[in-house]
Amino acid sequence: MGLVLSKPVFQKLGVFLAFAFLLTGCSPKLDWRTVQSPQEGYSTLFPGKPEKIERRLPYQNQDIPQTLEAVKIEDDIYSVSTIHLSKDQAALAPKLLEQLQGNLLNRANVNLESAVSVDAQYQTTNRQRLSTKDYFLEFKSSGAVEQSMRVRWITRLAPDNGIWIYQISVLHTAPARVDAKKFFSEEAYSNFFDEFHPE
Repeated sequence: MGLVLSKPVFQKLGVFLAFAFLLTGCSPKLDWRTVQSPQEGYSTLFPGKPEKIERRLPYQNQDIPQTLEAVKIEDDIYSVSTIHLSKDQAALAPKLLEQLQGNLLNRANVNLESAVSVDAQYQTTNRQRLSTKDYFLEFKSSGAVEQSMRVRWITRLAPDNGIWIYQISVLHTAPARVDAKKFFSEEAYSNFFDEFHPE
């Protein structure tokens, strides 16, 4: 029997992200800085000083730690979301990842196979290069604004033999729709993805 993450939990995830985005005020444009997050097992390059929010996600009658670091630069929100599953919770990872992905993909009316994507690579902190995929999503219009996103999911083994699930994304909100793949291929966005280095 498959594990099911309830709709209210995903609504709470959405509220969590929205709350984080409200905390990130206007910042100087592209003030790049390296951010070390040893507790979450990564280092990355943010285009401004990010806000950090920590919470516990209720899932399968367990509390799962989740951290979000995010910064808003003009029309864009750069964010890294981290979920940590302990060794005893590691079996939950595939289903949890599937549902985290589905939450965004469904909003864009696509799935992993039909979404616009490109093969990519990321580099770990010890310089190992590994394959991944970047997805380019265009969300249904909600009034006067259009939203699009570039997003990448990475799953890594944690030092405690648990699992890290990372979601690296940039959300663009503006009056005019953009071609997500072309738009997010610009250097200002590629830097953010290329410089994310998990352990």
